[in-house]
Amino acid sequence: MELTGTVIALLPEVTGQGKNGSWRKQEFILEIPSQYPKKVCIALWGDKIDQANLKVNDSVTASIDVESREYNSRWYTEVKAWKVDKAGGGSASNQGGSPLPPVTTFSEDESDDLPF
Repeated sequence: MELTGTVIALLPEVTGQGKNGSWRKQEFILEIPSQYPKKVCIALWGDKIDQANLKVNDSVTASIDVESREYNSRWYTEVKAWKVDKAGGGSASNQGGSPLPPVTTFSEDESDDLPF
């Protein structure tokens, strides 16, 4: 599942020690635009925190998984991002590059062979 919106808050990074070693988690709040904007708290884990390099006001698309687990007869749901793409990230390399070549498939003269 993907969510696209604007980062409106970065929560402090949390670290800890578990049975599999140390871990780190950072949550951010993503505002999804619509008639009634929604806010979603999304968690980044481990190295994904550094890879995403998020800042407030970044426009991003987060690929997420939603997971629930039970603890002491209560259910807890977490939204985890496994990939975060910043808006314009793919086209940024072409902004300073050469312009697109002109279209040459159309002839400029009026005499074409079309039947209509």
